[in-house]
Amino acid sequence: MTFHRATIAAFVATAFLTLFAADGSGANAEVSENRPVVTTALTEETVPQATPAAPPVEFVSNEVVQPIAEPTSAATRPGDADSLSELVGKMPRDASLSREMECLAGAIYFESRGEPLDGQLAVGQVIINRAESGQFPSDYCGVVFQRAQFSFVRGGTMPRIDRGSAAWRRASAIARIAHEGLWDSQAGDALYFHARYVKPSWSRTKIARATIDTHIFYR
Repeated sequence: MTFHRATIAAFVATAFLTLFAADGSGANAEVSENRPVVTTALTEETVPQATPAAPPVEFVSNEVVQPIAEPTSAATRPGDADSLSELVGKMPRDASLSREMECLAGAIYFESRGEPLDGQLAVGQVIINRAESGQFPSDYCGVVFQRAQFSFVRGGTMPRIDRGSAAWRRASAIARIAHEGLWDSQAGDALYFHARYVKPSWSRTKIARATIDTHIFYR
């Protein structure tokens, strides 16, 4: 009887252990065969965030505008005039003059307003040549007001100009033509001139370039 009870107890223990082992093995099999094992090793803080896509680059074609030079006025193109007189007539009359151009035009006006246009242009050319020579002041006013050079300058000033006269309009036009090099002057590279009715001593050491009406021009 004692043996029978021990046998029954052993049988029950064996059955219980077998049942427990079967339940655990089945769970592992289900996980391994039917469901994949997912292991997350990164926390929310360490999961890299997706980089937002950069907005597409748009190339806008802008019109490139090149500055276009103003066409030279018909009044200032040397090839459009057949004579100096015609070119003078084409020069603008209402344009204001800078101080430098006033000095140039004033010298032409006082030294040669009674001369033909070629003579007036030659006077203007001499003043321009002096300003560019390096031997005289480097600007028109400096050349005109240089001491003891032009007889019309008195006390460092220029006499009053009749600005409403035709002579001033011509002198202003000639000054522009000379300054812009729109017409070749017979004076060429001359730096000096004097009236034909006088013979200054310095003229013996100079080379005559042209004689125009009542003036002789020298280099």
